[in-house]
This record gives sequence, C-alpha cells and structure tokens, in this order.
Amino acid sequence: MSMFTPAALLDGVVKQLIREKGDVLVNTWFEDAEAIAIKDGVFVVQVTDTVKQETMTKRFTDNVTDIIEELSGERLRPLYLAGEDEVARWRVENEDSIYASYTFERFIVGKCNKFAHAAAYAVAHNPEMSYNPLLIWGQSGLGKTHLLYAIGGEMRRRKRAARIVYIKGDDFTNELVSSIRLGMAEQFREKYRQADLLLVDDIQFIAGKPQTQEEFFHTFNTMHEAGKQIVLTSDRPPKEILTLEDRLRTRFEWGLLADIQPPDLETRMALVQAKADVLHFKIPHDVTEYIAAAIESNVRQIEGAVKTLYAQHTLMGLPLDLDLARNAIADIFVKNPGLRPTPDLILEEVSSYYGLPAERIRGTARTKDIMLPRQVVLYLIRQLTELSLPEIGRFIGQHHTTAMHSIEKIELQLRKNPALQNAIDDMTKNIKSR
Repeated sequence: MSMFTPAALLDGVVKQLIREKGDVLVNTWFEDAEAIAIKDGVFVVQVTDTVKQETMTKRFTDNVTDIIEELSGERLRPLYLAGEDEVARWRVENEDSIYASYTFERFIVGKCNKFAHAAAYAVAHNPEMSYNPLLIWGQSGLGKTHLLYAIGGEMRRRKRAARIVYIKGDDFTNELVSSIRLGMAEQFREKYRQADLLLVDDIQFIAGKPQTQEEFFHTFNTMHEAGKQIVLTSDRPPKEILTLEDRLRTRFEWGLLADIQPPDLETRMALVQAKADVLHFKIPHDVTEYIAAAIESNVRQIEGAVKTLYAQHTLMGLPLDLDLARNAIADIFVKNPGLRPTPDLILEEVSSYYGLPAERIRGTARTKDIMLPRQVVLYLIRQLTELSLPEIGRFIGQHHTTAMHSIEKIELQLRKNPALQNAIDDMTKNIKSR
C-alpha cells in the first residue's frame, strides 16, 4: 500500500514531468487531471475527455510509471479514465468488491455480537456523530473485520467521494518505517490525517513501538479534532494491551468499546446456512447442526468447512450427509488445528515488536539491542512450542546450553521487571491472535 495519497502522488509526478518536458506541454494535458486511487498496482487518474485519455496513455505512460517508481519505490501503471461516468464504473468494479462481500445484511447477528453490530451500524449511518472512536474487540475469527468493511461500504454508498483508509496495525508500522527511510514522512501523514474514515484492524500490534504510537497519537488527534470517524479492532480491550501508552489507551476509550463473544449454537447454525446460501446450495439440518456443534468459536473455520463441503459435493458428486461433513471438519482441523505457534511466527512477532530485522536477531552480534530480543525469542519458543532445547538452539544458531542460559536470564529478569513481563504478555497474545 502506497504511503502517498493519490493527490500527493500526482502532484509529485507533475512536478517531475515539468522538469523533464517543460511546463507548457505538461500543463496542456495534466492541468485538469484528478488523482482517484492507488490500487493493485494501478494509479487511477481522471481526465476530462477521451482525447486527453488517449493522448496521455500513448505519450506519458512510461514516463509516469518511471517517475512513480523513483518517488515511491513502487511500480504503478497509470490508468486514465475519461469523465465521471468511467470513474464511477471503475469504483463499482474495483473499490466496492470487498465491501459487496462484507455487508451488514450478510453479518449474522446473535446475542454474542448484537451490541457490536448495532454500534457499527450506528457509526456507518451517522459517522462523526455517534461514537468516535468505535473500538470492537474480541478473539480472532469472530467477525470484527467484517464489521469494518461493512462500515466502509456503507460510507462509500452514501458518500462516493469519501476518503476511506483501511490498514492493519502492523502494516501501519511498516509504512511508517518505509516513509522515514525514504524521507517521505509528510506524505505518510497526509494519507492518514486527511482521511474521512480511518479503519484500523488489529490496533494491538502498534503497542510497544514508541515511534509508531507517537505517530498514531498525532493522527488520532488530528482526525478527531476535525470530526473524522475512526474505527478500530483489537483482540482485547485497551486496558489489557499492557504496553499501549496511557494517552492512547485513554483516547481509545473516549468513544465506545464493543466486544464480540464466540457465537452460541443457534448463531453458529445460522452462520452455516448463511454461508451455504452465498454458495447457492442447501445443507440438511442434521449436517448443519453437526458442523455448528463441532466448530465452537471461529466463524472463519465455519466458512471453511462449508466451502470444503460444497467443493466435495459439487466436484466429486458426494452426497451431502454426515460422513461428508465429518470429512470436511477433519480437513479444516488438519489445515488449522488451533494455536500451534512456530518458531518463525514467534521470531516474526519479536522482530516486529522491537523493530529489528529477523536476520539480525538470528545473527551473531552480541550488542545490547540484539541480545534482549534474541533471548525473548528463545524464551517464547520454549514457552509456546514443544521444541527441545537442542532444536531451539539450532533455530537461533546457538548451542543448546547457550539457549538454556538465555532462557534462564529472561526468567530471572521477569521476576523484577514488570515492563518486560508486560511486553512478553503482549507479544504472546499477539502471536496467539495471528
């Protein structure tokens, strides 16, 4: 995802084109151009008519592509759309595709999520006036992201020109780091602070990262003061994100906190039927009840089971009965057996948390900034996996006695360092929510 807003990117492109080709030529064609979107490797620009569309495509496409790569490090191809009708068609075919799949109508409401659904619906139909921010929290796979997309889709339908930004918490950090490295911090800030609606998924991933929290603090304040809507999701309430700065925790609690709990049996059965309806096939009642009883807490697993059932029924001609359902459920549990953190996943989380490349943590450097994250990796692998000490040592490139010594050092520090205990608790929860 580009750190530029479309408008900022077009401005940079035009300035560079003028330096290369002169202002008379460039202004003749680009004076009325309007940047629309950056999506899937395409930079969408609206022009006034088909003459400009054809000429700019032929004469400027290669130059613009090269300039964009020079400015942003991304290889984007310009797409020139003639007039508002072409732009509207493009938006329907592209921007709205994800929103069409995740609507309020397709969200199955039960006791477990009724309050969160009502809060999201209120925000979507009356943004900036209901609850700002809205923070929806609950464990993975219960529909938090569905509600984010539903809010975005409703705003898009009501206000076609609205600037909607969706980002995951860890991607916010990654974009910030890239913007600093490329000297483009202002473009990064403009992208977020000028949004009409900011949707942040898994906000807990910014905790423990001082510079990321600082940047998000100012983004939050700027948007909130301008009356722009902010919606966040998290796997836990703000008070349980232990390394989240107090000033952010306070702001997250300014608006409304809404939790989603695991669905009860009746809601899970409704989910099975709803997923089947999307695929246009009918599941017998006993099969529906079997799937709902077998999968107790993860909506995504229910969807996966229904899709597997559908594929085996339609592609292989197998009957829709309990035997087929048992096989579908078995396939789901084999592919996703629940939380079994891998050393690589643990290393990825610790790397992200401390802002250090994974290869440095696994390297041989023994500086203070490297040693603590490396010891934390070893400790978490020991706590969260069934690997033996020799296996843990081999993963990090150490003898097992050295690995054991590192783990013991962390255990000793945890007894007298609450901040480290909080950091490890947060990292553990982040690993379990991935």
